[in-house]
Amino acid sequence: MVTEETEAAPAGKTPDGFVETGFDALPGWADDNHADALSAFLRFCRSSGTLLSKGPIRLSAERADEICKNALAAEGAGNAAARAFFEAEFVPHVIDAKGFVTGYYEPELAASRTQSGAFPAPLLKAPEGLVQITSSNRPRNWPEELSHGRQTAKGIVPLPDRPAIMAGALAEEGLDLVYLSDPVEAFFVHVQGSARLRLTDGAAMRVGYAGKTGHPYTSVARVLVNRGEGTPEQLTMTGLRKWFVDNPDRRDELLGQNRSYIFFREVEIEDPKDGPIGAAGLPLVAGRSLAVDLAHLSLGLPIFLETSLSDVKDLSDVEGLTADLRRLVIADDTGSSIKGAARGDLFVGSGLAAGRIAGDIRHAARMTVLLPKSARSERGNR
Repeated sequence: MVTEETEAAPAGKTPDGFVETGFDALPGWADDNHADALSAFLRFCRSSGTLLSKGPIRLSAERADEICKNALAAEGAGNAAARAFFEAEFVPHVIDAKGFVTGYYEPELAASRTQSGAFPAPLLKAPEGLVQITSSNRPRNWPEELSHGRQTAKGIVPLPDRPAIMAGALAEEGLDLVYLSDPVEAFFVHVQGSARLRLTDGAAMRVGYAGKTGHPYTSVARVLVNRGEGTPEQLTMTGLRKWFVDNPDRRDELLGQNRSYIFFREVEIEDPKDGPIGAAGLPLVAGRSLAVDLAHLSLGLPIFLETSLSDVKDLSDVEGLTADLRRLVIADDTGSSIKGAARGDLFVGSGLAAGRIAGDIRHAARMTVLLPKSARSERGNR
């Protein structure tokens, strides 16, 4: 998933639209594997200073250390101990908004370090001078929709968008990182934000997010829906892939409708079992990692997710996913298309099976945030 940066925020109180409830009011809470959820949560405790240290909902360093000490004490003590930890340290709050969840995954693709007819489509490294636009560096009259720019001797300037880059706007800068066999596959890597690659020399490579041009993200599937070329149910990832196969002469025009362009870096693979690195700088956990809107939620928050996936085929191909999905997940990623407090994107896993399932997840959902006791929020002061 594509990562984004957020600025630190001042303290406040419980966010507006977060309605306190009880654990006994959460359907399926008692049936979840809380030990698995605790394991996912502990990634933040083992990465010093990352648990709710910034964003709209945060903790003091002392309170975060206390929570992590209690979490570590519950580790390995079984499901009941893990559940008791969450119930003792957090207060559930239902997000009073229409919830929606999608799925994302990490592609596994063939690739080459050299460009050829078989591998024509590059993934690009970040250009020199790429910066996020913040309140401290925003130039006068800077377009509101541009989140990033390029620092030059004359100041910060906009970067070219996707159509311009496809036309060669950055071709002379030597930014090519690796090459894929198909521009459409490269586009889907942009959407997912990372990929595992099988290189032609037999080596393995992982690429992850390194920045973006900052232009607004547009769903090309939504473009087709608006053009009357299909319904949202038809234009899942599987349906969109079919559209590209059926319309090769229209491929570049449609890809160019999404002006956002993502840059990548090579990520060292320490443990092949680990998922890709999310916005928190931690490996994602299939079925337990959720990408959220960092304008509303902070990295490290546990969230109880409720949705029905009864119409999604082959769920058993991904361990732990069920038709009636009610489970505790951890906010540890974000993405350009994730907007709203009750909007989530569930990391399904890596490979083709995960991709098929992730592409079919587009469902109404209820999200209940577990706010740590003594958490602070900027949103109550607005």
